[in-house]
Order: sequence, then C-alpha cells, then structure tokens
Amino acid sequence: MSEDPIEIKLDNKEVEKKLQEVAKKASDLKPLMKNIAGIFASAAEDNFAEEGRPDKWIDLSEVTKKQRKKIGKYPGQILQVSGQLASSVNTYYDNDSAVIGSNLEYAAIHQLGGQAGKNKKVTIPARPYLKLTDDDLEEVLTATEQYLK
Repeated sequence: MSEDPIEIKLDNKEVEKKLQEVAKKASDLKPLMKNIAGIFASAAEDNFAEEGRPDKWIDLSEVTKKQRKKIGKYPGQILQVSGQLASSVNTYYDNDSAVIGSNLEYAAIHQLGGQAGKNKKVTIPARPYLKLTDDDLEEVLTATEQYLK
C-alpha cells in the first residue's frame, strides 16, 4: 500500500475569496482585541458588583468587620473599602493580545489569596475579581466569530 499523501485541490472562487477575507481580517486583530479587553473590563466590574461570580466570595472575617465598623466602612462591599482596587483595574490590547490587571501592590493577594500582615499571620482568602465566567468566555468566542465573518 502506498504512503503517498492524498492531495485535493479546490477550484472554487467563492471559497477562495472567503478564505482571503478571513486571512486579511486575521492579520489585523487590534479591533477584536480591543473588544475582548472591554469584555474583560466588564467582567471585572460585574465581579466587584456581585462580590464574586458565579460563586460568591468568602465573607469578611469578624475581625475585619469590627475594623471596618470602627472607621464607618461596614457594612459595605467586599474589596471596596476605598474603591482603589476596583479603580486600579486596567486593560491593555494590541494586535496580538488583550490583557487585564492591576498594578497595586496588594492586588494579587486579593485575587489569589495567601498570607499577609505582620509575620504573614493573616490568611486572606482568594476573591478572584479578574475571573471570567463561562458566559464571559462565550462572549469572547462570539465576538471572535463575528469579527472573522
């Protein structure tokens, strides 16, 4: 039996034209990446507003609640004592990528959780404010499909 590859040639001008259109659009992805960055930003805003999606964030500790009451910031939303973390979330996009993040020193500990405070004695639970839900990912997929049409 021969191991030669099978070659099929397509001689269809309409298909060729469509493939060329997709290739042309795929070479200029900046508008798509801008749209995706906007989806990321909207998802982060929703995460702050809903205090976690689809699963709610772990509630504040009793110690934190007492501290907030003393300064007049409780009750209030988790991760939004001053609003600095939410307002620090930025997006960036170029032709090849869309990115979201924060440059605040304490941003990662709230996203990922971990040990904080003096001698790292305080455990901060992860409260992923940059999380994308299945619906958000579906929106990215739909935007991509629409762009390449």
